[in-house]
Amino acid sequence: MLSGGLIVLVILLVILLPTLLKAFGINQEYERAVLFRLGRLGESKGPGWYWLLPWVDRVVKVDLRTVTSVLETQETVTRDGVPVKVNAVLWFRAKEAVRVVTTVQNWQSAVIQAAETAMRDVIGQSDLDGMLKDRVLINQRLQEMLARACEHWGIVVDSIEMKDLDIPENMQRAIGREAEAIREKRARIIKAEGEKEAAETLAAAAAMIGGTPGALELRRLQTLTEIGVEHNSTIIAMMPVELIEAAKKLAGG
Repeated sequence: MLSGGLIVLVILLVILLPTLLKAFGINQEYERAVLFRLGRLGESKGPGWYWLLPWVDRVVKVDLRTVTSVLETQETVTRDGVPVKVNAVLWFRAKEAVRVVTTVQNWQSAVIQAAETAMRDVIGQSDLDGMLKDRVLINQRLQEMLARACEHWGIVVDSIEMKDLDIPENMQRAIGREAEAIREKRARIIKAEGEKEAAETLAAAAAMIGGTPGALELRRLQTLTEIGVEHNSTIIAMMPVELIEAAKKLAGG
C-alpha cells in the first residue's frame, strides 16, 4: 500500500501538472503570440518557446503566412449602367499581430468582406470599356482602396485581381458588332491610304515622263517587250508620226 506521503505527492503532481503545462508556450516560425496579463495587453511573443504566468497570462496566436481567398461573385452595375458579374482572387497577410488581435474580430473574414465591398465600389465607378481594356488599372485601384481599409488593422494586402467578368449576352453581341465595325473602318482607312499613295506615285511618275523627251516611248517599248515575253501572241503597235518622219529623214540623209 502507498504511504501517506507518497499519496500527497501524487495528488500534488496531479494538481500542478496542468499548471506546469501552462507555464510555457511554443510558436512556429510563422506565428506570433499576443500576450494578455489579467486582461491587459502585454508584449508580442516571437517564434520559439516563451514563459507564461499560469492562470494569469493568456495568449492569442496569429498566423503571419499569406492567405489566398477567392471572393464570391458580385453582381453590380458599372458607371455606364451595364449589369455585370465579377469575382476576384485576394492575397493578404497579417503584419502587426497586436493590431490584428486588438482592432478587429475574425480578421480574415473582415478582410474578405472589405474586399467584396471595395470591388463593388470600384466597378460602380468604372465604365465597361475601361474594365474590358484596362483591367490592370482596375486591379490597382481596387488594391489601393482595400489597402487603405485594412491598414489600421495591421493587415497587408499583397494583391487582388479580377478573375472573371460576365456581361449580358445582348451586350456581348453589341461589343462584337462594335469590334467588327472598328476592324472594317481600319481596313477601309488602310485601303484608302494605299490608293492615295499609289495615286501620288503615279502622278509623280507621269510628271517625270512628261518632262523627259522620249521617256514615254521608251516606256511603251518596254511594255511591249514585257507583253511579248508573257504572252504568245502577235502585237500590232502604232508608231508615232514624229518618230516615223525622223526615221525617213535619217534614211534620206
